Amino acid sequence: MADDDASDKTEDPTQKRLQDAHEKGDVAKSQEINTWFLIAGGTLVLSSFSMSIGTDLQAPLRNLIANSWMIPVDGRSLIQLSSKLGYALLAALGVPLLLLMLSATIGNLIQHRPVWSAENMKPKFSKLSPLAGAKRIFGKQAGVNFLKGIFKIILLGAVMVAILYPQRDRLESLVRIDPAMILPTSIGLAMKVLSAAVALLAAIAIADYIFQYRQWFQKQKMSLREMKEEFKQSEGDPHIKGRIRQLRMARMRKRMMAAVPQASVVITNPTHYAVALKYESGMPAPICVAKGVDVIALKIREVAQKNDVPIVENVPLARALHATVEIDDEIPVEHYHAVAEVIGYVMKLKRSVSGRR
Repeated sequence: MADDDASDKTEDPTQKRLQDAHEKGDVAKSQEINTWFLIAGGTLVLSSFSMSIGTDLQAPLRNLIANSWMIPVDGRSLIQLSSKLGYALLAALGVPLLLLMLSATIGNLIQHRPVWSAENMKPKFSKLSPLAGAKRIFGKQAGVNFLKGIFKIILLGAVMVAILYPQRDRLESLVRIDPAMILPTSIGLAMKVLSAAVALLAAIAIADYIFQYRQWFQKQKMSLREMKEEFKQSEGDPHIKGRIRQLRMARMRKRMMAAVPQASVVITNPTHYAVALKYESGMPAPICVAKGVDVIALKIREVAQKNDVPIVENVPLARALHATVEIDDEIPVEHYHAVAEVIGYVMKLKRSVSGRR
């Protein structure tokens, strides 16, 4: 069957549809959120660790330059030197890099819970189609991303100009000041630019996430046919359930009719109800072996007549037993007295018939 047209998808997705999409890795995700967390994390690292990183790297690098003529150039010495420099870099950059990794992870987790899916890794021949590729390149989503990128460049460019243009004289003087002052001055200007960029990108990220979520939710919408199919899968096809119910009823009727010849008495409302009870010596209480109304009640009476099972008409007792007792269950306590009278009457009748014989 052909897929539903997008115009037919008018119903909000069910929880199962959303869960299936999540399991396939299809989630609402904005790349701008990830970008914002990375830039915010980088700004935090720059403001908190820039001086300590410089201080930690200054000593080993200064020692390397100052004593470069004393460093052996054989292979073992170079390996040891590389190891020392690597440990120094790891000690200086370990925490900042860890913070950046944490920022990137939070950027994904804040949008959706973790997804473990290999669906996107499966080969799909549709991805090799030139037409499908053209749609991805020139489609609506690609156009939105292009315009969004241009908009971001214009806004960020305007922010940088607004911050750096008043500082143009100060930037020109960097070539003439003490080199030791270049780093603090550069860090100060970079912090101003990054702080403004973080504030601006926060607004862009929120707006982009809302847009991406609406697009994703629209894609998950369902047609009436899809909702019916999902209901059939989750609840079962009503036709199949009806057929199963019919088969169960047929088996139950067959079992009931087979049990009627062993019944001790059949209590009836003359035309509508019939309840077959079985009682033997040693049983705590009579049990119901068959019951029914209308056609089934008539069938129970016919089987009982063919097998010489006594039939007793008792309208209130027949109605009460039919409403309160199930097949193969003992009769309720409140009906003990009335049923005992009926069974006693039947047993007395059987004894009198046996005596006459």
